[in-house]
Amino acid sequence: MAIIALLHGPNLNLLGQREPHIYGSATIDDYVAAVAAAAAQHGHTVEAFQSNHEGALVDAIHEARGSAAAIIINPGAFTHYAWAIHDALAAFDGPIIEVHISNPNAREPWRHTSVVAPVATGSITGLGMHGYELAVQAVVRRLAAA
Repeated sequence: MAIIALLHGPNLNLLGQREPHIYGSATIDDYVAAVAAAAAQHGHTVEAFQSNHEGALVDAIHEARGSAAAIIINPGAFTHYAWAIHDALAAFDGPIIEVHISNPNAREPWRHTSVVAPVATGSITGLGMHGYELAVQAVVRRLAAA
């Protein structure tokens, strides 16, 4: 049984309220519950964390180094410029799946660059809740192969 760290960046605490035409009506609690249920099917647990502060997410990534086997992260807007998150993830020794509810490449041009993708095992975008479930499947396969 492994722990999967599920990390959410800025404004994702407003899921279900913020721009529902882009992000849908599911709340962050709905996303956490879906990931926890998917992980539990494979005997894994989830530790979820959300912050609107870059340093807090860096701290959570550092803490995951000692406790989690994998990270699923939706960095929110930090995706596009947070080199400190990039560097913290680069120091994590395990699968890292970057996930986004919407497809950043189908949105404003400034969203097209991810500084997280180069250190992620893989990225899943534009599939909403299903993308998070796929992220769990990817983690499970990577952990089984290790």
